[in-house]
Amino acid sequence: MPEAIFAIPGDLAAPTGGYAYDRRVLAELPACGVPARCLRLPASYPDPTADDLAETERLLAGTPENAVLLIDGLAYGALPPALVARVGRPTVALVHHPLGLETGLPPERAARLIEGERAALDQARRVVVTSPTTARLVADVLRVPGERIRVAEPGTDPAPRAVGGGGAVRLLAVGAVSPRKAYGLLIEALAGLADLDWRLTIAGALDRAPDETARLREAVRRAGLEGRVTLAGAVDDEALAALYARADAMVSPSLFEGYGMALAEALARGLPIVASTGGAAVDTAPDGAALKVPPGDVTALRGALRAMIADEGLRRACAEASWAAGQRLPRWRETARRIADVLQEIAP
Repeated sequence: MPEAIFAIPGDLAAPTGGYAYDRRVLAELPACGVPARCLRLPASYPDPTADDLAETERLLAGTPENAVLLIDGLAYGALPPALVARVGRPTVALVHHPLGLETGLPPERAARLIEGERAALDQARRVVVTSPTTARLVADVLRVPGERIRVAEPGTDPAPRAVGGGGAVRLLAVGAVSPRKAYGLLIEALAGLADLDWRLTIAGALDRAPDETARLREAVRRAGLEGRVTLAGAVDDEALAALYARADAMVSPSLFEGYGMALAEALARGLPIVASTGGAAVDTAPDGAALKVPPGDVTALRGALRAMIADEGLRRACAEASWAAGQRLPRWRETARRIADVLQEIAP
């Protein structure tokens, strides 16, 4: 098998689900028979400058002639098709989430991103996606033929069961603050539950969408919840594991998830879940383990949170179902094996 070059924009160590997926796949590919290394692309994607596109072409063209390229979708979706064609290497695109479907984009920009990603994906020999839901979107919105799409769901490591914190019910939400994560909606829902004893920690980068972070802080202030809500920012793996261990329930109000890696991590630890049904989250969180609500429905979210916080028996029942489901989740070696099969399929 020729070398696989995994081209990733920006900082591979960034604490997001997409970069975590990339890190684990890169680490596991050699054990699946595919020698692989990371090629770092400019950090400006999905809005590259002309200089960054030129640098990207130089980097990709400098790979071994018999290499296979695996390009993260954050960059791939913004590449001009002619650039991909000039590089002339067999290429697999990894799509975590179509660029033009990100929440909060102006309609004109969303349309441009969809058109651009659609054209770029025409040049990819295969398209790897992280869930069947994303596969359907890539086929329907980006018009990629189904025979070129492969699903490689994220893996999950075995983890100790959460023990909770005692006292107030500890709610945990994980993911960078952005309009799509809908943390403002969560604060609005919790503002109506002041009569219950709870605390919320949101663990996720605060610098990805500064305007959204500012709105979230203001929402917390207006609701008078400064003493109950902690914006922890990006945390390392050890700190995140400690947050999971002390949590009593996981909350995900996200408007859309391409898979929902934080939900899977919650299942691996046996946490009861309150989650929206946006995107693949409806499938990632099993019914018995989670109270599910329509995305964007603050009344339904408040009702589910009230039930989960107030009813210890409900939390215990959901926790049992969550722990059972978590033991059946795929591991990262399985994820990497699926991608290795795709790379070997198109290798020279």
